[in-house]
Amino acid sequence: MNRREVADIAGTVGLGAWGAFAVLAAAVTTGTGGALRLDPGLLVWSAGHRPPAVVTLARGVTATGTGVIPYALAVLAGLVAGRTARHRLLAATASVGCLAAGQALRYGVMELVRRTRPPMSDWATHASGWAFPSGHTTTGALTAGLLIVAVTLRAPRWATGLRLVIGCWGALVGLTRIYLGVHWFTDVVGGWLFAAGWLGVCLWAAARRLPGPFVAGTAPALDGRKGRASEDPGR
Repeated sequence: MNRREVADIAGTVGLGAWGAFAVLAAAVTTGTGGALRLDPGLLVWSAGHRPPAVVTLARGVTATGTGVIPYALAVLAGLVAGRTARHRLLAATASVGCLAAGQALRYGVMELVRRTRPPMSDWATHASGWAFPSGHTTTGALTAGLLIVAVTLRAPRWATGLRLVIGCWGALVGLTRIYLGVHWFTDVVGGWLFAAGWLGVCLWAAARRLPGPFVAGTAPALDGRKGRASEDPGR
């Protein structure tokens, strides 16, 4: 698969996710910020199934979706993806930039939608700010996406299992927000869609702008004038 094909796929997935997110955001806004169809039932179920040990575990998982941990993992993704020291630095910077810009954009959307959270009586952890889209969910999904892309580019023999573990972590961060009662189900779905859309944009840009032989295992680009593989200046 060449760079243009990667960019086209990333762009298509991103546009699809943005479209679905726009529909959900419109539904949330039209509903005056209240709960949608599936939201109340899942909240009631969560509040009724909270043994102390599971709540403690959920709090631990949800804590990995904010603060320094996602940024440290974004740096790790860049270090894994790059094939040379210069490329690793560039990839780590790009990964952190993707995460930071996504969070900034999400804050803007939250201020526009201004959806209220579930009642505080149902909360099992601290929360602040507006509800849609879920911040922990968006951050966790974006970070998981960056790590999955890095592992895929490196393509070790155990990549499939590792991608599954990373994906489950990203999903669990969002699910804990529902379980702990601080977000509606549709807030979490919105976070997943937002992350997919923004990651698609970032991957589209990266596939078109980053150096050709950027990742390990990528064949050097052909020099069109001389018909031979050009040297990678980072070697």
